[in-house]
Amino acid sequence: MGHGGGGALSAELVEHLFSPAYGNPTLAGLADSAVLPPAGGRLAFSTDSYVVRPLFFPGGCIGDLAVNGTVNDLAMSGARPEYLSCAFILEEGVPLTVVGRVADAIGAAAAAAGVTVVTGDTKVVESGHGDGVYLNTSGIGRVPEGVDIRPQRAAPGDVVIVSGPIGLHGVAILSVREGLEFGAEVPSDTAPLNGLVEAMLSVTREVHVLRDPTRGGLAAALNEVAAASGTGVALDERGVPVPEAVAGACGFLGLDPLYVANEGRLVAWVPRAEADAVLAAMRAHPAGAGAAVIGECVADHPGLVVARTAMGGTRVVDLPLGEQLPRIC
Repeated sequence: MGHGGGGALSAELVEHLFSPAYGNPTLAGLADSAVLPPAGGRLAFSTDSYVVRPLFFPGGCIGDLAVNGTVNDLAMSGARPEYLSCAFILEEGVPLTVVGRVADAIGAAAAAAGVTVVTGDTKVVESGHGDGVYLNTSGIGRVPEGVDIRPQRAAPGDVVIVSGPIGLHGVAILSVREGLEFGAEVPSDTAPLNGLVEAMLSVTREVHVLRDPTRGGLAAALNEVAAASGTGVALDERGVPVPEAVAGACGFLGLDPLYVANEGRLVAWVPRAEADAVLAAMRAHPAGAGAAVIGECVADHPGLVVARTAMGGTRVVDLPLGEQLPRIC
């Protein structure tokens, strides 16, 4: 509990654990707030909290998940993420070696995404009142001139593209949390997407919508945009890239891959005239190598997502009532 009290132990935690993990001149000042260069233009601002269990999973941990999640939220508005804050809520008794591993993962993920952790906070709660480590990250990014990406811009005729195979993060969390084996280790897809978005915008500024299909999976992302824009989505279920391991796990557990969470994928609504160029740019970037066209935006059935099934029929893909896989982020 002393590490959350603001005294010598708190100072040691900052000096010997957090500062080396994130080291940068802005943070080194240890002021009550970070003083940043003048912004200019439009800013994007986002915040999110992370309570995933377990803390470490195939392909990542709560630390890089928190960085990537906030970076991606900013990137979905077309912003170039620049600065992050990071607050730790620690349960009394969590080993400092665990906290150190998480902090190192945060520093590495921030460096990989090209962002800087400029401020933070630490609180400690009594044993039994937390679950080891919770994180909150907030981020600021700059929106380039001429970029207008928001759900309301989806329009009939837009092509809907997903950046790669879906369902990996949810299955990765489930496998280690429940001790399940699916024939091969399924790694999370957690990754920063700001580089991929920049590659897309270098081809055209006419990207109408971007969404990262996290909680609720692809189905939730499609439904949210359909509702916000008053359009429909005609989804070709056969075109959705579902890895064999994810399909097998979902079949075994009675889950629908469309509702399983992702942490390193995006869905884009792009005018048909720009779709081929955007798809090529996505596939040329490591984060979009598995990009695929999965459907189109239509004037029919506004607010609804209708899937063409592999059997040739159709079905409505609703918003999930709750989370199939709780605490995936």
